[in-house]
Amino acid sequence: MQRPFTIALVGNPNSGKSSLFNSLTGLNQKVGNFPGVTVDKKTGSSKISENLPAEILDLPGTYSLYPKSADEQVTYEVLLNQHNTDRPDLIVVIADASNLKRNLLFCTQIIDLKIPVVIALTMMDIARQKGITIDIPELERHMGVPVVPINPRKSKGIAQLKKAISNTYDIHPSPDFIDLASFTGDWLEEIKTLCHVDSNYAALHIACNYLELKHINAAQRIRVAALLGEANFHKSKVQAEEIMLRYKCIDTIMQHCVAMESPMKKAVASERIDKLLLHPLWGNLILLVVLFLLFQSIFWLAQYPMDWMEQGFALLGNYLNSILPDTLFRDLLVNGLLAGVSGVAVFVPQIMILFGLITVLEDSGYMARISFLTDRLMRSAGLNGRAVMPLISGMACAVPAVMAARTIQNRKERLITIMVTPLMSCSARLPVYTILIALVIPGQTYIGLFNLQGLVLMGLYLLGFFMALLVARVMNFLIKAKDKTFFLMELPIYRAPRWKNVGITMIEKGKIFIRDVGKVIIVLSLVLWALASFGPPDKMTALKEKYAILIQQHPEQKTELEQEHATARLENSFAGIMGHAIEPLIRPLGYDWKIGIALITSFAAREVFVGTMATLYSVGDTNSGETTLREKMREAKRNDGSPVYTLATGLSLLLFYVFAMQCMSTLAVVKRETNGWKYPAIQFLYMFGIAYLSSLLVYQLLK
Repeated sequence: MQRPFTIALVGNPNSGKSSLFNSLTGLNQKVGNFPGVTVDKKTGSSKISENLPAEILDLPGTYSLYPKSADEQVTYEVLLNQHNTDRPDLIVVIADASNLKRNLLFCTQIIDLKIPVVIALTMMDIARQKGITIDIPELERHMGVPVVPINPRKSKGIAQLKKAISNTYDIHPSPDFIDLASFTGDWLEEIKTLCHVDSNYAALHIACNYLELKHINAAQRIRVAALLGEANFHKSKVQAEEIMLRYKCIDTIMQHCVAMESPMKKAVASERIDKLLLHPLWGNLILLVVLFLLFQSIFWLAQYPMDWMEQGFALLGNYLNSILPDTLFRDLLVNGLLAGVSGVAVFVPQIMILFGLITVLEDSGYMARISFLTDRLMRSAGLNGRAVMPLISGMACAVPAVMAARTIQNRKERLITIMVTPLMSCSARLPVYTILIALVIPGQTYIGLFNLQGLVLMGLYLLGFFMALLVARVMNFLIKAKDKTFFLMELPIYRAPRWKNVGITMIEKGKIFIRDVGKVIIVLSLVLWALASFGPPDKMTALKEKYAILIQQHPEQKTELEQEHATARLENSFAGIMGHAIEPLIRPLGYDWKIGIALITSFAAREVFVGTMATLYSVGDTNSGETTLREKMREAKRNDGSPVYTLATGLSLLLFYVFAMQCMSTLAVVKRETNGWKYPAIQFLYMFGIAYLSSLLVYQLLK
């Protein structure tokens, strides 16, 4: 099969690379992993011209071809290794026009790799605001490659970029941007021939990193080492000379191609806004307000669609009960499958709203400011602001959040970030939080704005965050490391959110939630229905005979006795036996055997708690299609007649789900990221310990 024509998108972080990728590929995207590493690999298909379909590869952002993190190392390997299956046929270098000098450094390095290049200039509007005027034809002449101004957020310049790609892909690469031989020597040509590379610059990188590059074999390493020894090669000296020579050439280009007004004449709106939003006092207060509005909105905006979905599922269950004969199949369909799926599906509006609001914060540029604001707080816990992004990502899902920690260069800080990220409340916890808060927290509103349930939800998220900081502080004391890092971050400009992108994200995340969770829910619902419907034959037969006699003796109490029989069957079923077996361990936390079963199934995925409760409360309930899960849980009673879901039990259960590690997928990713089961085991035990002790303390104090 012929390999598709591959175009790689490369550029500095925050240069507009992801926006261009989305514009070129639309929804024709897929995410995987680069071979042998856990770094995300985003690819998509695009039609460049009638005769040129292409695969677009979005490489991790990097400032230069000298990698400092796992992300940058991937970009390095793809571009340097001529035998890499992902090596592109053409490279589009995305350059920020408002920071052109710095971006041109990376552009010139890519050009010298001898792969066809097109430069896409983004942020032209910001450059104009800064008083920067760029002569595009003159810049194109000096760089020796096509230069196309684009605005991918508004799909401007995309047609011109595709035309430039079509005209460039089969053209021989341009000459070297700088003369490397002038400060190296003849040994560069020998390495070029020995390692079968196309450019002097690739040979220089082999000389600098031959021990780390995976595509250099043992024999080549030995010969390269000998050549460098003979030449008295000093890596840092050669790299410094290269960068200085490049910037000398770039300065000449800037003089010929770029005109700048006096910086005092133009004030950028982003800088004025940052004076307020990054202020030590007002910035943090505004951040709290933003978080408050975010969690209030999750309850406020999702209330009506959730109610409609609940009523819809209740009507569907009631309809199926009315048209289907009273058989085992109807019981399986209504009380097993439908109850389990509906228990989770009603929370899809909240999941979509959460992801939509996070996308708005990200797209507008405010998410990066959160990292900056919290850097001092992170340092108090032994981390830095770079750890904030994985932690914030953990609000969506811990799996990609743990993988996002690879951008942290310091090994100790990366390990601590991985260990505490699952304490952040992910979207899988949201259905659990929502149903428990609705059960035990009054839905009161103060001053027409402050919803008590929304405040509690915000408190749960903040509780997970501050516990993560506390645990990080302890781990920072226990894990010894000498190297220190500094937090350097480029803040993107403020932009209006792309509402189309927000909508697409909400729909896609909703689909993923339904598809991924749905598989687990359907299987577990069917298994739970079977476990809750059947039990040891002798016990079930004895119960059947007992209640048959009682109904015959007291026909006027038939309805009550049938309900009592259903409850007894559930308690003596296989599920009931499992629940009663662990009840002594969880009774001090205020939980009954049904909650115990839900805790067990939640280790597959936290959101399964709701589906489990829906199935358990539906089995044996003759009115299961007429009442919602929240109503059933609110009416649940203990053996002594007291309600199961009191304030003490509800808060105890909420704390358990805030702190406990109940996600097998996260444990698997942590194992892969840390290369062993040691750290996942520690993570599981310390999180379970915190969850159990905090739940025990709260229940015993409030009961």
